[in-house]
Amino acid sequence: MKKDYSITFFYYEDIHAVVPFYEDVLKFELVLDQGLARIYRIAENCYFGIVDGNRGHLKHQEKSAVLLTIVSQDVEGWHARLKEIGVAGQSEMLRGNFCEHFFFEDPAGYAIEIQRFHNPDVAKLFQ
Repeated sequence: MKKDYSITFFYYEDIHAVVPFYEDVLKFELVLDQGLARIYRIAENCYFGIVDGNRGHLKHQEKSAVLLTIVSQDVEGWHARLKEIGVAGQSEMLRGNFCEHFFFEDPAGYAIEIQRFHNPDVAKLFQ
C-alpha cells in the first residue's frame, strides 16, 4: 500500500505552554489547528503535531522516551541560534559515524535533535 506522508505527535499536559516554542523558536509552519491538536509542517511532506494529553488518544507522560530528529544542512546555524536564545538542555555539537548533530529539549522536556549526514552516500538514502 502506498504511503503519502507521516505525522509524529507529542502529547502535553498543557499544549498552550509549548505553542510559542514550536511556532516562535523553531518556526514550524502551522498547517491545522484542531483545538486539541496543532499540526505543523517541518519540511515538504514532513509533519509534526502537538496534542492536549488530557483529551487526546494518548495521555501525556511525566518523562518521554522519544526523540524528534530534524535533518538540516545548516546544523551549525541552528546550534548558534538556539544557543543565543538559551534553549534548555542544548548539547555541544557532536560528530558521530554518520552525522553531525546536537540535542536540546522543548519546554516540557521532549528531546529534539538537529542533524546532518556528513557522508554523501548516506545522505542520498533519504532523498
